[in-house]
Amino acid sequence: MTSIKRISRELEDVKKDPLSGVTLEIIDENDLSHLKGTFVGPPGTPYEGGLFKVDIQIPSNYPFKPPKVQFDSKIYHPNISSVTGAICLDILKNAWTPILTLKSTLISLQSLLQSPEPSDPQDAQVASVFLKDKREFDRTAKEWTFKYAPNPDYKGNPDDGKTHPSNEASEQDENNRKKTKVEKLTHIDGIEIASIEIFENMGFSRPKILDVLKKLGLTRVEEDDGDTKQEILEELLR
Repeated sequence: MTSIKRISRELEDVKKDPLSGVTLEIIDENDLSHLKGTFVGPPGTPYEGGLFKVDIQIPSNYPFKPPKVQFDSKIYHPNISSVTGAICLDILKNAWTPILTLKSTLISLQSLLQSPEPSDPQDAQVASVFLKDKREFDRTAKEWTFKYAPNPDYKGNPDDGKTHPSNEASEQDENNRKKTKVEKLTHIDGIEIASIEIFENMGFSRPKILDVLKKLGLTRVEEDDGDTKQEILEELLR
């Protein structure tokens, strides 16, 4: 009952604040545990001009546990899976507190689009492009924004994704500085990211997967190694 009252109040708060740029939509009036949320892409980023939709599953013990959120809109971003829409964001995991709300969660996602964290990626391939070729990243992210998340109310006049000559030198310097970080994208704490993602795609959290792999002394898991995968699953489910 407390959860239902809390969610109802949060829905009303969002309705009263249209300037926030976020919305919450009830899918079924008889079920407040499943919502859809939207927010606009932040200005000055490749996501400007986009309207991004997310799926929100609210647990029965909300707000003491975080909502499960993933992108419905396809997006090109280091911390969001370009395949599943899964999100790497601390407040949706261990940094969640009951003080946070669905509205603040959507605003945090908007901030994530403004400040990607390629050193802690959800999508390692996108993060690699971000670090090695920022102009290519910006071009693709903008292209995906207008292809998969167009905002019919957007009144801006975005450029065509080309880099202005005055910015080329500074972007090249930034790319050179970041090239040394690319190696980190293949491993976390000495454990292969591809192996971690096998179990992330099953719904397990990255910190728990890392703990189990370290406990078992594993740094890599082959996709076709059924016995090892079963051993890891048993530990993850304990």
